[in-house]
Amino acid sequence: MQRLHNKKLVIIGGTTGLGLSAAKRFVEEGAQIVVVGRNPDSAAQAGETLGSNQCSTLTGDASDPNVSRKAIDRCLERWGAFDGLYHVAGGSGRKLGDGPLHEVTDQGIQATLELNLHSVILSNRAAIQTWLERDQRGVILNMASTLGYSPSPSFFSTHVYAAAKSAVFGFAKSIASYYAAQDIRVNTIAPALVETPMAQRAAQDPAITQFIKTKQPLDGGRIGHPQDLDGAAVFFMSDESRFVTGQMLAVDGGWSVSDGQISK
Repeated sequence: MQRLHNKKLVIIGGTTGLGLSAAKRFVEEGAQIVVVGRNPDSAAQAGETLGSNQCSTLTGDASDPNVSRKAIDRCLERWGAFDGLYHVAGGSGRKLGDGPLHEVTDQGIQATLELNLHSVILSNRAAIQTWLERDQRGVILNMASTLGYSPSPSFFSTHVYAAAKSAVFGFAKSIASYYAAQDIRVNTIAPALVETPMAQRAAQDPAITQFIKTKQPLDGGRIGHPQDLDGAAVFFMSDESRFVTGQMLAVDGGWSVSDGQISK
């Protein structure tokens, strides 16, 4: 049985990495989707991979207030309904000026918050406004990070990023509480280190990969794969989670419960 049969879903940040992996799984599970990404080439490749029968692609920056609304409108026009939003878009602000707080630049603060928090607020607002206007239920799943509550000072000291991801938890719980009576559910998924284009610096660093063997000890101790999150995403976007809201699920290979050994 397809767990997302006849679901009409929007994935913000769905053309690469975690979002693209989820998009493939959603299509396999019977959903019709709209995926949004910043890079036109990635969007075109995602469209070819996912197929036009179940996927429509849109190019745009998630921090633009108009992009999420356009994606939802596309979903309504193309598929005739809009049932759920999966917000994956985000990323490290290290190259933008994020880092240890005493080194953080003004530009780094603004850019990192826009990428990882502002964009989430915008997409969630657009989704909820749509459902309230149409008097219908809906489901939102937001992407956070274990760094929002379980820091790693030796290797992952991007403090504005951590603040943004921590804020995603509180934001999701707050709106989950407020809109529960309208049957609008909001949950959060929090990965640790996953091998995506954003994580190449860490994935290619021998000291970090050695640390991850003990910090993420499941399955032999390894960096996560995008597919590791897909099952949880399907659960939250499906009717199987219809009695679940305001929750955060860590899919982290054991990060949250492991010390992690640093080689001297």
